[in-house]
Amino acid sequence: MKFNSLLYLLVFLFSISNYSQVIPIYKTAENILIDGDLTDWKTTFFGPFVIHNSGKKAAQNTMVSFSWNDENLYIAFRCADSQIIGKPQPKDSKIYETDDLAEIFIDPDGDGKNYIEIGVNAFSTYYDMLLKCISPDCGGWNAAMDFDISGFETVSKITSEGFCTEIKIPFASLEKIKYGNFTKPKTGTKWKGNAFRIDYGNTTEYLALQPYKSLKFGFHQPKDFAVFEFVE
Repeated sequence: MKFNSLLYLLVFLFSISNYSQVIPIYKTAENILIDGDLTDWKTTFFGPFVIHNSGKKAAQNTMVSFSWNDENLYIAFRCADSQIIGKPQPKDSKIYETDDLAEIFIDPDGDGKNYIEIGVNAFSTYYDMLLKCISPDCGGWNAAMDFDISGFETVSKITSEGFCTEIKIPFASLEKIKYGNFTKPKTGTKWKGNAFRIDYGNTTEYLALQPYKSLKFGFHQPKDFAVFEFVE
């Protein structure tokens, strides 16, 4: 492991106890093929995820890793799962109500408005949603499931331990979000966001990379999102 990777890992582990995670997104020169096979994935995985509103240990481990180049953001999930719940479904189905899945929320300007939510199940079914507003201060819940990320790619692969998911998000597609205040990232750029998992099984668990300070139920608490920092 390179020194800078070790340094960020130590910062990440320290920040868990402070509810102030800074999660590095490592730049890569690799040509990443989105196929769900993570044997060639090079960057550090973070986790395991915990119960989103308590920080308690999850029944099954979830890990996530991030990388980027000048054109795309890449995300990889490893989800241990002894009983995969779900099936192939049409795009933008409400799989968050029925299926085991991994989720990523991204809010580039960190204002809690016009941020994106993406969920992918173990069968590569996904939805991409734009959260225009969730606070009473801006008019209350206003989400657009008809939002589409152009050039988006994702593939999940079922393994002997559970399932893996890879995601590619072109930066060019995020530039088109109205009032999103998106700017193409460079080294040192910081976004707000979080990574999640819903695990339906013997016990349903709602998991997060960064748990929230509040005991309130639900993933949509942008004031407590983690910080994603783009690094070399």
